[in-house]
Amino acid sequence: MRFDGRLGRGGPMKAGSLLIDESEIVESFVRASGPGGQNVNKTATAVELRFDAARSKSLPPEVRAKLLRLAVSRATQDGVIVIFAQRYASQPRNREDARARLAALLERAQARERPRVPTRPTLGSKLRRLADKSKRGEVKAMRGKADADEA
Repeated sequence: MRFDGRLGRGGPMKAGSLLIDESEIVESFVRASGPGGQNVNKTATAVELRFDAARSKSLPPEVRAKLLRLAVSRATQDGVIVIFAQRYASQPRNREDARARLAALLERAQARERPRVPTRPTLGSKLRRLADKSKRGEVKAMRGKADADEA
């Protein structure tokens, strides 16, 4: 038993500073494995959430590009992100879980990466490195072959 193309209900979904239009999210409900006992064999509790990131009007271009890089294992070749939720035995909780995972992914895609500020090694760290290096050289020098005089 599969219910395809069920659209989200209510107003837009908020993810960070973005508002995603509900018409861009498609949910399908399918039978799940996992928790639920005999009920899991009768009802479609798992949620397959699809979000077309490549064609979404709600996403700025830089967020779209980063989102597709982050969700490379969940994205199809057409740029549709597929999230499958079957953690819980009830459909509403799985639906919330799938939406929360999409929201978390969208928030990560919006996060700005802080530029790395290059630092220089301290004088103490330079001195320690050189001391360790010379000590290591001495150990290796002792590994040489025995002289003919000593034999």
